[in-house]
Amino acid sequence: MEKYLEQQPSSILKIAIVGPESTGKTTLAEQLAIKFDTVWAPEFARDYLQKKWDTFQTTCEPEDLLQIAKGQIQLENDRLCVANKILFCDTTLLVTKVYSEYYFKYCDPILDQAVKNNFYDLVFLTNIDIPWQADDLRDKPNERTAIFTAYTKTLHQNNTPYIVLSGNKQERLQKATQIINDVKQAIAIGLNAKDFVQLFYHGITLDKLEQQLRFFKKGIPKTILERPAIKEDGILVYSTAAFNEFTVLFESKKNSLKLKKFVPASGAASRMFKFLSEFLISFNLENDTINAYINRKNDAELAIFITGIEKFPFYKQVLKKIKNDFPDFKDWNRDRKIHKFITYLIGTEFLNYTQLPKGVLPFHDYNSNIVTPLEEHLKESAYYAASNGTANLHFTVSEAHQHLFQAIINKTKYKFEAEKQLTINTNFSYQSKATDTIAVNHDNTPFRNENGCLVFRPGGHGALIENLNALDADLIFIKNIDNVNQNQIEEIAFYKKGLAGILLSIQEQVFDYLYFMQNTNIQESDLSELILFAQNALHCTLVDDFNKYTLENKIATLVTLFNRPIRVCGMVFNEGEPGGGPYWVKDSKGNVSLQIVESSQVDLSNENQATLFNQATHFNPVDLVCGIKNYKNEKFNLLDFIDFNSGLIVSKNSNGLPIKGYELPGLWNGAMANWITLFVQVPLLTFNPVKTVNDLLKPNHQQH
Repeated sequence: MEKYLEQQPSSILKIAIVGPESTGKTTLAEQLAIKFDTVWAPEFARDYLQKKWDTFQTTCEPEDLLQIAKGQIQLENDRLCVANKILFCDTTLLVTKVYSEYYFKYCDPILDQAVKNNFYDLVFLTNIDIPWQADDLRDKPNERTAIFTAYTKTLHQNNTPYIVLSGNKQERLQKATQIINDVKQAIAIGLNAKDFVQLFYHGITLDKLEQQLRFFKKGIPKTILERPAIKEDGILVYSTAAFNEFTVLFESKKNSLKLKKFVPASGAASRMFKFLSEFLISFNLENDTINAYINRKNDAELAIFITGIEKFPFYKQVLKKIKNDFPDFKDWNRDRKIHKFITYLIGTEFLNYTQLPKGVLPFHDYNSNIVTPLEEHLKESAYYAASNGTANLHFTVSEAHQHLFQAIINKTKYKFEAEKQLTINTNFSYQSKATDTIAVNHDNTPFRNENGCLVFRPGGHGALIENLNALDADLIFIKNIDNVNQNQIEEIAFYKKGLAGILLSIQEQVFDYLYFMQNTNIQESDLSELILFAQNALHCTLVDDFNKYTLENKIATLVTLFNRPIRVCGMVFNEGEPGGGPYWVKDSKGNVSLQIVESSQVDLSNENQATLFNQATHFNPVDLVCGIKNYKNEKFNLLDFIDFNSGLIVSKNSNGLPIKGYELPGLWNGAMANWITLFVQVPLLTFNPVKTVNDLLKPNHQQH
């Protein structure tokens, strides 16, 4: 019998349709065969069992199943001989197996093995969302849900790539047609149908994948620096009095605006404690002393940590836990106490701080209570991100840690609401799996894991442009989760509101000019004012042959330059912090624009480029204020303004194997590259990131 259950070898693409009874399998198989000008293999069991019913008035019995399986494979093999590139199969032996197990609680080992041996490039599983229709062989309308579950379980067990089809007949046909065309495209670029199913459920389109593979093969061109952006040449400098005027402007308009605060908060704190993790790995308490370790490793960070250990906001919490576990702790020597303290702080069996997001860690000690960065952001929002008695905050978090954020919000937000007499609304989003990027081998072919599956990696900080794009607000404040201050919240709010006022001021002018260009019979003489504004206020460059354009094309070009999202970025003097900064950048067409550039984007082996990079006077943006609507009050699609050529190729490893990865353009680097950009100098007091745990010892993180 086994040989009769073997599929005929073939290069034909085989697509099977399975599912509970009365879910449109036969109709879909017929439709697809017509659509792709080929044939389909019908369900052998229907004719077999109908004849049995007509003759004996009996239904399916266990001894029928192998005969049904044999007939099904024979039908399939016969149709393979005449199929045109694709064969659609209305059912498979898997259906027979599920039927046998569900109704008879048993599956013949011969049938079970045949299911494992037989192969289909793709399986469509039809959903039960269409009405059940009775006939002689259909008598279980209430069991379709259980059968559907049995199919999904068996498909998973057999590692069979499948896609669920839902909707009415027309919707299923359209969806299946698109999927089949995509599968053919995937095969054309060297993938298989199983790869496509993996991409499908990851939400990654083939176009995105092909773009990423091109980046790996061709490389990503380095950013060309024209010059650093400095005071009065790319960086605006305002007096305190001017900032006050912009603050007043913002205050006068905020209640007519929908405000939102956007806080990237998904990052784990592993880097924050990196030197402590290295200490626990390398230090041997029995054979070494901490002082000797510090001297040998020249570990200044560990020395600073130990010196300031009692000033950390988590000191009392950790110490209390150790003393509860070890009553004789007070009798230990200094090295043993410190080693145990660090073990409890970051050890996986204890507080495990390295695996938690920064947003939920203790950052500030107010004597009466210990406060997390999350709470500082809730409090801050009342000072500058609230209108009409409401502050709206959006946090990007990892799904696994959302409950930690929510627990803190539930416990503390009411206190801030009562203090400021307002309502604080919070919501969350995750970094979409669709923004993950494919990993490749060093020959730029897709990397596969031990199961033969493609491997994807998170696309990096720049993936959050998708989260930002989903928000609906007139004005959005952006600030990293770790950039909080314990002592100067009112001063920070002053500059934050000033940046918002600057944005509203420039936005009003931009909107007026756009309205003028779209609703006025413009003459050539009207253009000079528009051109000067584009060049001087918006930092735009015009192509060399702009003056040769027709009047109509000149206006269209100016409209494109004006009709973009706007970002105002607060920049501080760089006092040696690692990271990028503001530069004038030249693109491949010779256009020069203001951009934020990281060192990894620049060819530092080029002496001229390295010199320009090191001449930067300011640091990455501390704060951003964004306007994401046009002059018609319509949301921009922020994805239209990304410079995808500013991503990065990085070397990584997967289970010890070397791979290459692609990181998307950074959120305020390439992801906002084509926005209207203003850089504004703000005081250093607005910049308080916690990159390592020792940053918590700085004055702005200690109570005054």
